[in-house]
Amino acid sequence: MAAPANAFYLQNEESALDEIAESVRAGQCILFLGAGVHHAPPRAGFVYPAAHRPPMGSALSRALATETDFERTFPNESVTNLQRVSLYYERQRSRSALISRIRAEVHKNRRPSPILRALARMNFPLIITTNYDQLFERALEREQKQPRISVYSPDRFTMTRDYTPASAQPFLFKIHGDIDDPDSLVITDEDYIQFVMRMTDRDPFNPVPETFVYHLKRWPTLFLGYSLMDYNLRLLFKSLRWKVDSGFPDMYSVDTAPDPLILDIWWNQRRYVRFIVQDVWRFIPKLARLVSDVR
Repeated sequence: MAAPANAFYLQNEESALDEIAESVRAGQCILFLGAGVHHAPPRAGFVYPAAHRPPMGSALSRALATETDFERTFPNESVTNLQRVSLYYERQRSRSALISRIRAEVHKNRRPSPILRALARMNFPLIITTNYDQLFERALEREQKQPRISVYSPDRFTMTRDYTPASAQPFLFKIHGDIDDPDSLVITDEDYIQFVMRMTDRDPFNPVPETFVYHLKRWPTLFLGYSLMDYNLRLLFKSLRWKVDSGFPDMYSVDTAPDPLILDIWWNQRRYVRFIVQDVWRFIPKLARLVSDVR
């Protein structure tokens, strides 16, 4: 395996940032949000108290595991495996109990971060998120925007809602479900199996709105709050590419420490994603200044 071209990223991050800013100013960039947009500020100058932040997946998994005998029943498994822990929680209690517990952790009394509020002020007409919470919706509404929302359905015979995006009415697709729709959440092992099968459904029952399929071929995509070490994210990414085939414009992933193996395959070999080696708390203020033309 060739050594990842770290020098390339150090030399080209600023040009990538300029390209993203230009697309955002033009209202022609797709935002792809993950749970990492909720993580704690890494340095002074930003405030986002722990009480306001949804937990990361591993912390959520531990919280669910402590309320069951998961660790005793499966001593050789990790309590940070959210798919397994949540499946056990669901079987030990109920689906409604699982969703209620997740709601308490990721949504109740939580608030949008400065990062989400800054993103909401920018012109992203199309947003995909794997987050269950409604914090970005709140951030958009705070900016006098009224998002049109489509939520994934596990029912293979459900037609997907599709909308035409506008600057004041961005189109938000919740690809792993919404906390207000218990059946829509993709969280347990079984949910993920159903999700993968749903992604193979043909139109008009494919769960991805046609508006996103169309624009994924034409606009760059910005991934925030993800690590491509996440197998489920890579599976989702490849599923989207499988549906659209070839001809993708640039995709950018903001990641503090890209895995060398993933970086080598996904950039050096396949040119899937350009990595920007920064924390979102550093990257978003830079992008905000460029978008507003404040240098």
